[in-house]
Amino acid sequence: MPRPIHAGFSLSALKHNLGVARRHAPKSRVWAVVKANAYGHGLLRVVQALDDADGYALLDLDEAVRLREAGISKPILLLEGVFEPADLVQVDRHALSLVVHDYEQILMLESARLSAPVAVVLKLNTGLNRLGIAPALARNAYSRLQASGRVAAIALMTHFADADGASGVAAQMARFVECTAGLKGEATLANSAAILRYPESHADWVRPGIMLYGCSPFADVSADALGLQPAMTLASEIIALQELKPGDRVGYGGTFEARRPMRIGVVACGYADGYPRHAPGYHDRNTPVFVAGRRTHTVGRVSMDMLCVDLSAIEDARVGTPVTLWGEGLPADEVAACAGTVSYELLCALAARVPVVEV
Repeated sequence: MPRPIHAGFSLSALKHNLGVARRHAPKSRVWAVVKANAYGHGLLRVVQALDDADGYALLDLDEAVRLREAGISKPILLLEGVFEPADLVQVDRHALSLVVHDYEQILMLESARLSAPVAVVLKLNTGLNRLGIAPALARNAYSRLQASGRVAAIALMTHFADADGASGVAAQMARFVECTAGLKGEATLANSAAILRYPESHADWVRPGIMLYGCSPFADVSADALGLQPAMTLASEIIALQELKPGDRVGYGGTFEARRPMRIGVVACGYADGYPRHAPGYHDRNTPVFVAGRRTHTVGRVSMDMLCVDLSAIEDARVGTPVTLWGEGLPADEVAACAGTVSYELLCALAARVPVVEV
């Protein structure tokens, strides 16, 4: 019999969350961001569920080719463009769209032999200081692409550094407007946070990512408050019980010490399944877990294949009782915050050994 841990993927939640993005940006087309194996949810599964998207955005050329070979004909955008000239062979063969964020990529295009011109999105660095052409060079880069003879259309793009925080998007938008004034082409600016909070940023295309998977891009606003539904629920069962006396310790390093008689449950889930090893399990700082639909918390360190939970207030819990680690009823955002990380990391870290059930 296999271990009881599994991940439930809700296709209806994915569709619902795409609908939320469309309602917030009704005049924009949607690049559904499906990078990192669709944030751990399975690339083909998610793309097929999000068939109402106008296009798909990801990083890996191999994943883009997989989509084309699976019969996906909608636009596919490579968010980091190409890394070497040989990549353009596949781009040309599969009619992919490219982000261009560096002059080296312009040089690759200028010397490429293509059967047809490529759709390009010119990325400008307006303040994130990660990828992107400097604003002062925007016109030169645009002209080089135009003159190359290898480009069908040029769209314009930037990425916000703090759409989910106090700084907002105004300064970056102003810089973008200034450096692209007079340049023709569609624009794509808004990530999940900007879609939900800054309608002035929606432009021609929006790029929802984390919101598609039912998590909030904001630390201070829950996914539920935003009308989002979790697409992934990580679930397992109690596989053993232990009765503790005061002074008994739990797990590696004995970091949790019982202060009173208590009962704990051992859950078939650990960091090899994708649960964060650094999730705390102390008296004053712990991580929420649902057991039989009731809230409790972890105790002790997370190990490779197991973690322990407090069952003192759940008297009917026994071996086989269901456990929710995150998802339906327990937001991944909350679990991530307790573990000092973000829900993006939890979703993407789901291990290949965890069986998947579509619901």
